[in-house]
Amino acid sequence: MEKQKLPNATLILILSIGSLLCCCFAGVGVIPAVIALVLAMKSIKIYKEAPELYDNYNSINTGKIISIIAIVLNVAYLIYTIVLIASIGIDGIMEQYEMQQEYQF
Repeated sequence: MEKQKLPNATLILILSIGSLLCCCFAGVGVIPAVIALVLAMKSIKIYKEAPELYDNYNSINTGKIISIIAIVLNVAYLIYTIVLIASIGIDGIMEQYEMQQEYQF
């Protein structure tokens, strides 16, 4: 009997890698990472019911691991951003940005 592919394997990898790349945008990458994690958990549940029918479990597991890492990084960067804004404010951030622009030229 020919083995089948687990559903959403490619989508899980795309979402998890995309969310990892978006971790520096104030936590925006949390959304695709959570979606990827939910889809991965559903696919893993399907796999565990009948593991002999499927052959791409490793891609699902890889996507799950990447999405967990992306969630952690996105939340850490979001917390960093909140602490930065709370400590020096938006005006302080803008002043630092302007000073950096002056020194680049």
